[in-house]
Amino acid sequence: EPGPGPGPGSPLGRAGFEGSPGGGRRVFSPAGEFREFSRRQLRDMERLFRQYDAGKDGFIDLMELKLMMEKLGAPQTHLGLKNMIKEVDEDLDSKLSFREFLLIFRKAAAGELQEDSGLHALARLSEIDVSTEGVKGAKNFFEAKGQAIHDASRFEEEIKAEQEEKKKQAEELKQRKAAFKELQSTFKQ
Repeated sequence: EPGPGPGPGSPLGRAGFEGSPGGGRRVFSPAGEFREFSRRQLRDMERLFRQYDAGKDGFIDLMELKLMMEKLGAPQTHLGLKNMIKEVDEDLDSKLSFREFLLIFRKAAAGELQEDSGLHALARLSEIDVSTEGVKGAKNFFEAKGQAIHDASRFEEEIKAEQEEKKKQAEELKQRKAAFKELQSTFKQ
């Protein structure tokens, strides 16, 4: 059940104009349009958005997104950042409005993000739980939750396996170098 409404200064509590401050293009109500998320989830997403909107202009631009991804521990290349924005940039202004930011979490909840994409990393690392019960009911919710946990642990296992493989390769290289030096020393005698 939705709790007490957000504060008066929040875009959740009132319909806001999406676009440049004062010259809005379209009325946007997060709670109205993103009904799959609870008020609390929307507040968490808004808090995250505001935290990284360093210019306080209602947008997350390329540099702000770069900083956000670095702080989340998943730094991206310049091209990677541009592609992240492009994936949800409906008005093609090369920056993320709050509505476009919410689209990231909508796509994450719907399983529409590539696992190796920056947006997938953003949604996963932001620690905002985007699971929604929706109309499908609790059974699907728990199945999806189980699948998400399985995917996350599989991802961690893949990382561990990669790290183990790198360690093994480094050790083999060290052994080959030692064997080569030993071989060299026998020829020098």
